[in-house]
Amino acid sequence: MTSIRPFLAALLVIGTCAAAPPPAIAQTPVAAAPAEQRPPVTILVSIDGFRADYLDRGVTPNLSALAAKGVHAAMRPSFPSKTFPNHWTLVTGLRPDRSGIVANSMEDSARPGETFTMETDDPYWWNESEPLWVTAEKAGIRTATMFWPGSNVAVGGTRAKDWPNDITGGTRPEDWQQFNMAVNNTQRVNAVLDWARRPAAIRPAFLTLYFDTIDTAGHTWGPDDPRTTAAVGEIDASIGALVRGLDEMGQPANLVIVADHGMAATSSERTVALDRIADPADYRVVESGTYAALAPVPGHEAALEARLLKPHDHVTCWRKSEIPARFHYGSNPRIQPYFCLAETGWLIVKKAPTKAEAGGNHGYDNMAPEMAALFIASGPSIRPAGTLPSFDNVDVAPLLRDLIGLPPGKGLDGDDAPFQSVLISKQGH
Repeated sequence: MTSIRPFLAALLVIGTCAAAPPPAIAQTPVAAAPAEQRPPVTILVSIDGFRADYLDRGVTPNLSALAAKGVHAAMRPSFPSKTFPNHWTLVTGLRPDRSGIVANSMEDSARPGETFTMETDDPYWWNESEPLWVTAEKAGIRTATMFWPGSNVAVGGTRAKDWPNDITGGTRPEDWQQFNMAVNNTQRVNAVLDWARRPAAIRPAFLTLYFDTIDTAGHTWGPDDPRTTAAVGEIDASIGALVRGLDEMGQPANLVIVADHGMAATSSERTVALDRIADPADYRVVESGTYAALAPVPGHEAALEARLLKPHDHVTCWRKSEIPARFHYGSNPRIQPYFCLAETGWLIVKKAPTKAEAGGNHGYDNMAPEMAALFIASGPSIRPAGTLPSFDNVDVAPLLRDLIGLPPGKGLDGDDAPFQSVLISKQGH
């Protein structure tokens, strides 16, 4: 019988060899890729209807942190303290009387039968002034707008008379989104972060972001309702998500956070009915609410003035040419011949209301405390300096020009004087 010992010995040798570790292979260290040195971007954030004192309600840890790291103020809106006029002022540096966007709803004698509304994107209505994203694009600075009134318009262009969707010429941001309330706040923030995440060659240097939640809450429930305060907290969380997203990708940003106006409490018990102070046969209402813009029926001017321009409780009416100079309002052809302004908290209505309602509104005297708007600026170009004195919102566009790298604008209604001491680049640091 053949012995198996030699076979077992061979298996032992093989097993021993298999268990032995392989010889070490010298590894050449791989240097870590250097982190991208991203230049700062500038992000202009509008929180529609964020009254300045909402910041004191204890529900804004993210906004308050940005204010502590930079500067903040109670900013004066331009008159009238409405959404579209003030959003256009913030990006043009011109008051509504000069920018061409004089109201949320307006008419132009050169376009009889047409009415400008908040859905109008015909460049004709917007071409009297140039917004920052157009100026930047012309200078070779890439821009992107996640909603902003007018940012979907080909500014400088012309719409064909017979083909309303045919626009010739004009400039838009390189990237832009058509406003849609169905796009939620998280999606809006993520869109801005996605733009910031792009490769340097196609990354925008100036971006805008817009939130309407607080304005909607203020109109619906009034500025003092707990549900409006809850909306303030909701938007603060969105600001926190934006800041964290930028930090995680290592993207420095100068954040300029603004509101277009504040909000005042209103009630159906505080109304002035136009048909009680003038004969409806003498006028046509172009806009009403916190103020009224009236066009006289031709030939009825004297009759209208005889009743309209008398003293009235809670409302003051003027000829267009006699609106007080401090409002800087009344020379633009799109402003109607007669203008009535309600006392803060009161509303001008066509007819007396038939049911009880309460809520909030804006459009009042821009010096009223209730109309004061949020302003915060924070980032690598802003020195922490706390609270700034109040200033007019025409000064925001000059500040943005500094941050973006555009030369000072010519013929603007504002300047960067309120920020001279806090702009790091202005101090040579």
